[in-house]
Amino acid sequence: MTDDFTQNLSEKLVSIYQRFRHRLDATAPGGKWMPYRWWTLPDPLDGIWMPYSSMLGEYATELANIINDLTNHVHRLRTWDEIISELDNDDKLAVSHEFLDTLGTVALGQPYAIKSRLAFASGHLCHQANRARQSKAWVDDFPEKNLYLNDIQPYGAGWRKFSAFKVRVEAIAGSAFKAESDDFRNAYNHGFSSRFLLGITSTVRRTVKDGKVRYEFGVNEPLEISKIAGLLEIERDLCYRAFDAFIKLVAEQTNAIASFDEE
Repeated sequence: MTDDFTQNLSEKLVSIYQRFRHRLDATAPGGKWMPYRWWTLPDPLDGIWMPYSSMLGEYATELANIINDLTNHVHRLRTWDEIISELDNDDKLAVSHEFLDTLGTVALGQPYAIKSRLAFASGHLCHQANRARQSKAWVDDFPEKNLYLNDIQPYGAGWRKFSAFKVRVEAIAGSAFKAESDDFRNAYNHGFSSRFLLGITSTVRRTVKDGKVRYEFGVNEPLEISKIAGLLEIERDLCYRAFDAFIKLVAEQTNAIASFDEE
């Protein structure tokens, strides 16, 4: 059996979450939704294009899913920011532990994940679609490693829409986002990140210069939910632009595939 404290806390959290859901459902999420199944390939499709077709179906769907997740998470963070403004510190701490820590951690990592997935997807698709341009000279030499935009540049260089796509992807999770979020993703995975809403994180930075060791002491203030939501709104819109460029790149490739004659 649960004790009185746990029972009271559970009832309070349920009540707060109900308020959150009512307010969330009553407000528009903002932004927009990434589309599904927007491309066209020849029907019937020659068997040599099955890898391209299967990759496109999987990658485009998962990219739309994660960008739409980010849109939902921004909406949730905005709504939680309204709710927590009505709570005392004890309730804020309970809400942060129960809801915001996980939501904030996932949401702040999504721009990096989306950027990497766009690079991964476009690299593989460019490589497969290059068969339409290179015909029998095409070599299946794609690298087996984590892919960054510079890694896929040689495979995308022949497509007119690739440069605009690359510029838009590069803008995601840039230096400003990294600095304003206290480099949360990197600190969370490889060190000790800032907290959400309440709690100060102590920092000790060890540096070595000209053979001399120096220690710098400081603190990181907690990340405000309104600030996180604002930063992620900017990233969300950058992801929209990159996905639009991805659609245009794929359209160029599918047109080439439709016109392809191996003979």
